[in-house]
Amino acid sequence: MSRASLIASSNGVIYLRSSKGVLMMRCSTRWAQFSLLVLFNLFCVAVFADKATVDKDSQLPIVGAGAHFAWVIFNDLKPALQQSSGRTVKLFGKESMLGMGCNAGIKMAQQNRPGSESFGFVCCPLSEKEVKEKDIQVHPIAKEPVLILVNKKNKIQNLSQQQVRGIFSGKIRNWREVGGDDKPIVVVTRLHCKHRPGHWKTILPDAKLFRSDRLNVKSAAEMVKRVTDFPGAIGHTGATWVFGSDSNVKSVSVGGVSPTADHLRAGRYPYYRVLSAVTNKQASTDVMAIINRVQTGPEFSRVAKEYELVPLRQ
Repeated sequence: MSRASLIASSNGVIYLRSSKGVLMMRCSTRWAQFSLLVLFNLFCVAVFADKATVDKDSQLPIVGAGAHFAWVIFNDLKPALQQSSGRTVKLFGKESMLGMGCNAGIKMAQQNRPGSESFGFVCCPLSEKEVKEKDIQVHPIAKEPVLILVNKKNKIQNLSQQQVRGIFSGKIRNWREVGGDDKPIVVVTRLHCKHRPGHWKTILPDAKLFRSDRLNVKSAAEMVKRVTDFPGAIGHTGATWVFGSDSNVKSVSVGGVSPTADHLRAGRYPYYRVLSAVTNKQASTDVMAIINRVQTGPEFSRVAKEYELVPLRQ
């Protein structure tokens, strides 16, 4: 928007200076001159008020929230994101506690507006129908391997896809059936986002196909704890989960293939999900700068390597 300033008023002529030069406006009466000056002053107030609003908005933090496994990426890259956007970034979603998760990420994206800029992140693919109904945009970041977890005391190091399906469905109930010790299998699942495609559905496509007498947990932290607690347990979680010193779990290979980025990229490792950011259709330049930095910035290569992720935009 061009800015104008009053130069002079003389003989019924008002002179204004703008970025386009000097403007001359002729008014035949004093009342017309007065009215024009009032309008000019109101214009100046509006311009400066609008500039003050923009300046104020640029000082407010941008908030991102959602699922833990995508939160890990944004949190690790937070310094670079703040640098690229010139804004403070606040992130919520660690361990998907306090109500955080994919649904919270979508709601956060929908709530974005001037003066309260926000975006979300999800760890599950969203269907075209859901994206359209909720009027959001999805920005894919990476494919993440889904690990098959067992207790470290379990001597099993590898399972075939058929054996994994058999165990989670309940057709296989003792580890001796797959070359392990004579110990009952405890199936631990986290079947979240049941109406969305992908993620745990790469193991079995429907929750009804999983063993009915299983432990179904509400968080990845609880998943790791349960597999730690029971020597005969089996579970699943994403590769971006950071295992603490108190966890007593390990991941097994599937069909002789370990859950690495190279194997996932080549289509050899079968279990994975897609991590994405989500926005509404009014995302600001600063919000998009944050998401683009995650998708294509050089820092993401380090994070992708650390967690065996396959970048989708690099």
